[in-house]
Amino acid sequence: MRRLATGTALLIPGPALAATGPFFSLNNTDFVVLLGFLVFIGILLWYRVPGTVGKMLDNRAEGIRSDLAEARELREEAQTLLATYERKQKDVQDQADRIVSAARKDAQASADKALADMEAALERRKRAAQEQIASAEEQAVRDVRNRAVDVAIAAARDVLIRQMDAERQNRLIDESISTVDAKLH
Repeated sequence: MRRLATGTALLIPGPALAATGPFFSLNNTDFVVLLGFLVFIGILLWYRVPGTVGKMLDNRAEGIRSDLAEARELREEAQTLLATYERKQKDVQDQADRIVSAARKDAQASADKALADMEAALERRKRAAQEQIASAEEQAVRDVRNRAVDVAIAAARDVLIRQMDAERQNRLIDESISTVDAKLH
């Protein structure tokens, strides 16, 4: 039903086609609309509206161009800043890597030095212990010798006491006194 109504509306002439009479008459709405349009265009031309609109459009276009140029400059400046910051970041990263590498080398050097110091301390303690052992051995040897000498003297005394009689003792004492007397005078 709607289609039928739409089709019928298209077949019925509209008000624009309803004008009757000669075209160049003030009774003809088409002519009056044409006259109004031409007067409007004339007024626009008289006041130079198209030039003003053109200037406004040109100014707007120039503003857009300057905005685009400024945007390009800002973009280039931003890219330059980005490249600078990326370069700085790379430099900082390289510096951090160098610092970490130097710290690792220092730590390794410190560990090596501590190991060398510990080995030197152990070597000194080993030498000191060996010296103490040698000293203790020498002391033990001296003690054994002294004891052996004491035992030998005691044994010799016992042997001499057994072998010595009173006459022999007196003769040795007399010889010793005469030797001392000869040497002193």
